[in-house]
Amino acid sequence: MTFTVTFFRLLNEYRNMRGIIITVLLCMAFSGYGNIRLPGIISSNMVLQQHDSVKIWGWADPYEEVTVTPSWSQQTYKTTGSRDARWEVKVATPAAGGPHTVIIKGKNTIVLNNVMTGEVWICSGQSNMEMSAQKGLQDVKAELPSAHLNNIRFFHIPKATALYPQDDCAGEWAACDSITLQVFSAVAYFFGKRLSTALNVPVGLIAASWGGTTAEVWTPDSIVHKDPVLEQAAAKIAPSGMCPHQPGYAFNAMIAPVTPYTIAGAIWYQGENNTGTARTYKQLFTAMIDGWRAAWKKDFPFYFVQIAPFRYQVKNSGALLREAQLQSAAHHKTGMVVITDLVADTNDVHPANKHDVGLRLANFALADTYYLQGIPFQSPVFSSMQIHRNKAIITFDHADNGLMIKGATATEWMIAGEDKIFYPATVVIHQHTVTVWSKMVKAPVAVRYGFRDAAMGNTFSREGLPIAPFRTDNWSL
Repeated sequence: MTFTVTFFRLLNEYRNMRGIIITVLLCMAFSGYGNIRLPGIISSNMVLQQHDSVKIWGWADPYEEVTVTPSWSQQTYKTTGSRDARWEVKVATPAAGGPHTVIIKGKNTIVLNNVMTGEVWICSGQSNMEMSAQKGLQDVKAELPSAHLNNIRFFHIPKATALYPQDDCAGEWAACDSITLQVFSAVAYFFGKRLSTALNVPVGLIAASWGGTTAEVWTPDSIVHKDPVLEQAAAKIAPSGMCPHQPGYAFNAMIAPVTPYTIAGAIWYQGENNTGTARTYKQLFTAMIDGWRAAWKKDFPFYFVQIAPFRYQVKNSGALLREAQLQSAAHHKTGMVVITDLVADTNDVHPANKHDVGLRLANFALADTYYLQGIPFQSPVFSSMQIHRNKAIITFDHADNGLMIKGATATEWMIAGEDKIFYPATVVIHQHTVTVWSKMVKAPVAVRYGFRDAAMGNTFSREGLPIAPFRTDNWSL
């Protein structure tokens, strides 16, 4: 009898305890239910675009009231969660400065600290944009001891793909220091540092890059698939074990999630993996730029790096890609920096000098977007050719102060007649024109400069910017 009573008493205690445990677990499981949530790009340490109306957004219960209060104005912005459990507000930002605090309240409260207002740029492309101090770059390694720069903030988007555009990505904002800089894009860092110093403002850098990728994977797939030419070119891209090749895959996972975030502009360093489809690159690249602008709903400036000299396996594929990039530079609100002089080894597709690449991109932005005066930023670009007897006279845009040769004689200048055979040319510079001839060519028809995969010409503007490689002909290669 005593045993039976004891047994049932223990059984009841077990049932009561189990009920308590289940209740506690249920409370823990649902304690976050209804809490407002933010995307990764909205976090402490972020930089918001100054003098703008920026979007703050997230998720909440349908019809849950959400308030956003920034410390710079103490104004409270109110909204409610939609039936899709999403909310957003547009917040007016002040001039560059900080640190600020942003308080977001719903059923819970989120406090974002150390928020700055300044200039925000997205930095994308493939490996030459991705490379960091961790990859052994000496110019950025030298920055590490003094890299505690609170006015520069990083947001690194990890590699990811998706079939459809995503609304969030991993990552959080962090201030630049000797730790965070080690794994961040060197080109983006030098670009941001130059901007921050010249403008005296905080700069936010959003890095989204992936070595070995083609431009197709960064382009909304609808753009590629609705164009037969681009779709056919994309089908020629061989799959790689190291990166995606399907149109839109990187855009969906690494660009789309941050398109609600207000930016000033974009910088881009890519093209090496599109040399096999160079003839359609201009059409693809400019469509990609327009696709990004449509996604952001903003006609922002887009500055890019022309690929460096390199000995590609397929002859002239690099030269043709650079030509497509030069043609793309005529697209609305774009700009191209030339780096033919920043290469130490044309057998290495990854030039080690990332400092000057970032500096040239920044100078383009400072002059073209921020209207700072007295900054040389545009390389001389071929304008026209006139034939006078046995000589060709070449004129250039962006060479108002004249041209110069670095070295004893000009290199990489070639001239041809109707037979389409090119010979090395004799060159004489007259201010912003170049006269070209060869005793082998009696009646010149075409001139080329630096139009080889690994060409490193030595003709520059007086300000020290290299002439963009070009050809005056359109002959089949």
